[in-house]
Amino acid sequence: MHEFLVSVVAFVVLVGVMVVVHEFGHFAVAKLCGVRVEAFSVGFGPRLVGFKYGDTDYKICLLPLGGYVKMTGETPDQISVGADEPAESSLADDPGAFTSHPRWQRMFIGVAGPVANFILAFALMFFYYGWINEVPRHEVSTTTVEWVAADSPAAVAGIEPGDLITGFDSVEHPDWDQVNERAEINQNQTLALTVERNGQPIQLSLRIPALARGEEFDLMEDVGTIPEFVPGPIGVQQVEAGSPAFRAGLRAGDAIQSVDGHPFHIVQSLLAYMKSGQGKPITLVVLRNGEVLPPIIAQPAKFDNSWKLGFVPVLPPVGPSPLPLPAALRKSVKFCTENSSLIVEFLGRIFTHRISVSQISGPVGIARLAGDAAESEGWLPKLGLASAISLNLGIFNLLPFPILDGGLILLLIIESVIRRDIGVAVKERIYQAAFVLIIAFVAFVIFNDVTKLPIFTHLRP
Repeated sequence: MHEFLVSVVAFVVLVGVMVVVHEFGHFAVAKLCGVRVEAFSVGFGPRLVGFKYGDTDYKICLLPLGGYVKMTGETPDQISVGADEPAESSLADDPGAFTSHPRWQRMFIGVAGPVANFILAFALMFFYYGWINEVPRHEVSTTTVEWVAADSPAAVAGIEPGDLITGFDSVEHPDWDQVNERAEINQNQTLALTVERNGQPIQLSLRIPALARGEEFDLMEDVGTIPEFVPGPIGVQQVEAGSPAFRAGLRAGDAIQSVDGHPFHIVQSLLAYMKSGQGKPITLVVLRNGEVLPPIIAQPAKFDNSWKLGFVPVLPPVGPSPLPLPAALRKSVKFCTENSSLIVEFLGRIFTHRISVSQISGPVGIARLAGDAAESEGWLPKLGLASAISLNLGIFNLLPFPILDGGLILLLIIESVIRRDIGVAVKERIYQAAFVLIIAFVAFVIFNDVTKLPIFTHLRP
């Protein structure tokens, strides 16, 4: 019950904010263009409180699931005035009507909602990187290498798991921050380093790769050395129902002591190991309630081009380390660009039948994600999810489908090409058909979400 309530509250807050920001984008540009806005509502249903200022009724309604903006003449049913009267005649002389404004202004109003979502996503991540930016706290004080990614510069240099870095470039006994700093300022250079292995010093040479302009340097991704942050095993916070981890018998609260004999401590090492194995089955030694279980064999599966088991790990302790504003700006742009590209690629694969539409998450799936983020430690799960949902909402609304903002823009483009308005009766039929399809699609997505709930996945053979 607690998880359900958290998910519901988090969903209402998250979606409410996203939709209100979206509608505010339409509202602000409509006002700027001189379109009469009859209502700006936070929520749907019966009016609870509000006030009227000018032509606009600003109100809060009973159902807190987003909001809406009502503009004069915005939809075909507002344009139609009766069978004996020509369509649009009642609004033709109304300078405040949506249809009285140039098509480019109406397109501007249509695209303003998605743009507001993009701005919100960027602002949230800019705030996170510039004022929070949680980074792992090193509980292990030494610069011990936990794992080396296959075929990485570190692997080519001869660095091995368990090595202790005692010298890096000109720094003796460096910490990981110093290693990262020296590597970053020596891109496209070969550095000397000393590691201690089995009590013996070994001299090595490490080639630091050169990054493209604007890319952020990351020691784990670009060099391939994964530091040992914490001494303990990988904790399991949650296991996704039906995932490889779930089928293998892994459960929330478990601790993974070793993988194929390797004593991993953070999930990045496990991910790198599974990547090098390309889906090969792995053997886990798991601690549960203080007892070591018999070895568990798990079969990794590929998600988003990465090999994973499908569980949420207990992350290492983190602390704030805000970035300089130029760096925060670059990181925010990178976050929004990469996530937007991933969303567009996902939609493209659905339309080309390379991915099943059943993989789309609807209200129930979003509520579960929102609940998990609300109860997760730190700000990144919360702000990262909010930004991702805002980007999804913006991109989805730009799809050229009637009722959506992209559909409105498409019809306006068609009218611009043919140099006349599409008849109101035709628009009404288009919107009615689109409404039926949207309702059917939403019903399918909700049904699909419900079947993914643990109560149903447990019943599957």
